[in-house]
Amino acid sequence: MLPLKRFTDFIKKNHLFTRDSNLLVAVSGGIDSVAMVHLLNAAGYKFTIAHCNFQLRPEADADQEFCHKLALHYQTPFCPAWFNTQHYAAERKISIQMAARELRYEFFEQVALRDNYTCIALAHHQNDTVETILLNLVRGTGIAGMHGILPKNGNLVRPMLCFTRSEIEQIVTENNLDYVEDSSNASVKYARNKIRHVVIAPLKELNPSLEQTFENNIRHFKELEQLLELKVEEVRQKLFSHRGTEIHIAVDEVKQLVPQRLLLFKLLQAYGFSEHQVDDVIASLNKHAGRKFETPFGYLLVLDRGVLVLTRKIQEVPSVFIADTDSGLIHGTFKLTISKADEAVIIKNNPLAVSVDTEKLEFPLLLRYWRQSDHFYPLGMKGKKKVSDFFVDQKIPLHLKKTIPLLINANGDIIWIAGYRPDERYKVTDNTKKVTIFELLPIDPLAKL
Repeated sequence: MLPLKRFTDFIKKNHLFTRDSNLLVAVSGGIDSVAMVHLLNAAGYKFTIAHCNFQLRPEADADQEFCHKLALHYQTPFCPAWFNTQHYAAERKISIQMAARELRYEFFEQVALRDNYTCIALAHHQNDTVETILLNLVRGTGIAGMHGILPKNGNLVRPMLCFTRSEIEQIVTENNLDYVEDSSNASVKYARNKIRHVVIAPLKELNPSLEQTFENNIRHFKELEQLLELKVEEVRQKLFSHRGTEIHIAVDEVKQLVPQRLLLFKLLQAYGFSEHQVDDVIASLNKHAGRKFETPFGYLLVLDRGVLVLTRKIQEVPSVFIADTDSGLIHGTFKLTISKADEAVIIKNNPLAVSVDTEKLEFPLLLRYWRQSDHFYPLGMKGKKKVSDFFVDQKIPLHLKKTIPLLINANGDIIWIAGYRPDERYKVTDNTKKVTIFELLPIDPLAKL
């Protein structure tokens, strides 16, 4: 007897596919995929058999021929693929197992997209889930790794997750189904096989119903994960303050999180921050402002004065020289225009423009960002001031210091901190005969000084 009701009930309960679905079924020829094909056919589902020949074992071509005959037996289309897996792995400097995985899933996705397959059916079962959870525990994937293999993930479906390996063996034996045996399954040099043969076997001696126990645990883990996500979203709504393209998170609020490390990691995980980085962030909360944390995805977290600022990492723009004959240029997200006047024009009420005494300019000028040793003589003051101190006075966030262009004379003097203050030494006076007017215009409407 085939457990068809159990099989179809599992498919319906998890909304895997319907009788009208166009199924692409991944078949290696092994016991699991053969049982899946037999059950799908007996239950009346229509499907196409897809097979990957990785050319790694002497029997690889024989396995492909077996799958072809299987398709002929069930009168269903056959879609094979051949891969030079060793070359692919060497070229990308990855393991053979990872290479086979990437090639397999890429092939399935390409065929599904090309021929409009609704789902890609894979033959994972309950023992695979146990192995996956144990592997995830060893590798440290966190609570998300505890739900094991999902019945449905995008267009990938796994209708055999309602069975254990021994139940699949029983199905194959009782129905006299032929299958091929992968010789590599017996080797313990692969991590999953080592878990299967060395770890799970002793655990089964302690608990013969190991698969059922893990199935119950998985249900609990899923529910805990759902509760955690709800809590994280609640905390996100409370802590995240959106300021234009930035997210501000109050340090005092972070200090009050319980459990602090877990919640802060879940808040920042989507932006690419690791658990180790979150530990460093927490350790820095009581320290001076200025600490920065970056992710490979281009995000930056800055500890400012009482706030964590989450933003996209700003791409540093190279310095640019300005010749006497230039009338304008592009610098990052801004356009600088240059014009001249034969009278003492003074710019007022426009922080993005400045007029300076032309006779005091020495070319080439330079447009660049702040450096640690920079100082200038702010307009209206007699003494000089460090630019970093001026930024503090202006309450400019630390991560924006290097986004404010500085106009530099050829003698090294700062002429203008664009958007904030010109230098006293270059101001227009009663003795000024000619002026040069510089105006900075944002190209990106979100760019600001």
